[in-house]
Amino acid sequence: MKFPSSRYEDLFIEWLRSGPESVISHENALSVYDVSDIISVEIHVIVPRTASRRRKEIKYHTNKLEENEVTRREGLPVTTFPRTLADILKSGVAAEEQVVMAIRDGKKKGLVMFEMLRYEAEKLSGWRSVSIHTGRLNSSA
Repeated sequence: MKFPSSRYEDLFIEWLRSGPESVISHENALSVYDVSDIISVEIHVIVPRTASRRRKEIKYHTNKLEENEVTRREGLPVTTFPRTLADILKSGVAAEEQVVMAIRDGKKKGLVMFEMLRYEAEKLSGWRSVSIHTGRLNSSA
């Protein structure tokens, strides 16, 4: 069986291998939103806690996702833009300047409002740097 090609073929393959409840996340979700040039060595996928996790090239996360934190882009289930930013900041996988650029690009594309970022910050305790980022962006926007 042959499927139409996609610039996200690698993500589709790993999503299908990971199961129907899996969701593309972290810097891979940012690439689907086309707001970052961060190159990920691994594919990041959020899976249910009961999922089998045995693939070297995939970084599995078992974070709990609410229904409103998942959307579809390019046919893939991905974390919403605010949730993606929260996951990246919390995990520390990207440099601060890359996150600021992603937030700026997301704001220009209408993907995020600062209220959404603040909501994620409050929900995910320990995500202190959002106030720094939003402060920097508010003062330079």
